[in-house]
Amino acid sequence: MKQFQPAKFLRDIEKSPIRQITDRAKPGDISFGLGEPDLPTPDVIRREAIRVIQEEQNGYTLQAGLPTLRERVAADYPHMGLSPDQVIVTAGSQEALYLALMTLIEAGDEVLIPNPGFVAYPTITRMAGGRAAFYRLPAKVDFSFNLEDFKARITSKTKVVICISPANPTGRAFASDDLRDMAQVVAESAPDAYIISDEIYREIYYTPERPASISEFYPRTIVISGLSKSMSMTGWRLGWMCGDEAFIRSALILHGYVTTCASSVSQKAGLAAWTQEAEEAREDFRKTFRTRRDHLLTLIAAELRVRAVTPDGAFYTMVDTSAYGPSMRVAEGLLNSGVITVPGSAFGSESEGFLRVSFCANQDALTEGVQRMKVGLSALG
Repeated sequence: MKQFQPAKFLRDIEKSPIRQITDRAKPGDISFGLGEPDLPTPDVIRREAIRVIQEEQNGYTLQAGLPTLRERVAADYPHMGLSPDQVIVTAGSQEALYLALMTLIEAGDEVLIPNPGFVAYPTITRMAGGRAAFYRLPAKVDFSFNLEDFKARITSKTKVVICISPANPTGRAFASDDLRDMAQVVAESAPDAYIISDEIYREIYYTPERPASISEFYPRTIVISGLSKSMSMTGWRLGWMCGDEAFIRSALILHGYVTTCASSVSQKAGLAAWTQEAEEAREDFRKTFRTRRDHLLTLIAAELRVRAVTPDGAFYTMVDTSAYGPSMRVAEGLLNSGVITVPGSAFGSESEGFLRVSFCANQDALTEGVQRMKVGLSALG
């Protein structure tokens, strides 16, 4: 019998380095690995989910999602002038990313991706038959946007540009001027290109104002977001995508075959995310994560005496451990000391020498985790 071989587009694709590290966690390990909030889903959403389960028949929704939910998503982007028909509710923002790239990319198309950037961007691009190109967010300037590098990387062959703000893995947010500059360069150098704006962390910010969206400056933007991070609903699998009507029609066909529809219970309960009680919970989440961020950065400076990048949003900091060796070697060493981190190499060449450290843990766990990092780094040093 012939040995099984996966389809060509899956060959040589493995679990992400994030999962390769976190899946090896042992009982008692402290996780600074996954970007998964440990805070409970707000009561208003949980109460509604219980009511929906007990009182309603929860069959399929329309494939695009509940009309009322799509209306609320569309209303969050007034500058885009969206109708509900320009929104698809998805099984998390990652399905939205998959749909977007699979709908837009043909064999040989170029996708311009941030370096460092989320591990799924180049992988799904490759699955779609596209070619990943990269614009640098230089480590030497704390992973800020570099306009000159971006200009040098974009070409007339660029079909899609990916922008994420606040960013995974760095937590840095693009200033409005950066987004305006990026949009202008795309309009001049690749006017037919789409920008995919990954906004899953946009509600978790520590700046005076919520970070801007590049959709405010570039009309051919596909926005991807969801409730996983901002409402601590990772397991509920509720995201969305919105943008150009013709694109959405095509993506909806693919969504129908991949997922049929997002969970009806999650969709109905998710409507409560637009209530005043949920908005207050969001603000509390931001305060909690800001306190944790500040606590962690203080600990790293005092105990580890290494550089850590101050994030503008999300719940990650990048820690410079280059003095101790390659990032995978350092992450492996720290795993032996009972703390899970993610090697910067997982996100691109620009973040090699760094670890992504998540502060999705309470302050006691952060304190103990940094002490374990100190022991692990001493063993490596």
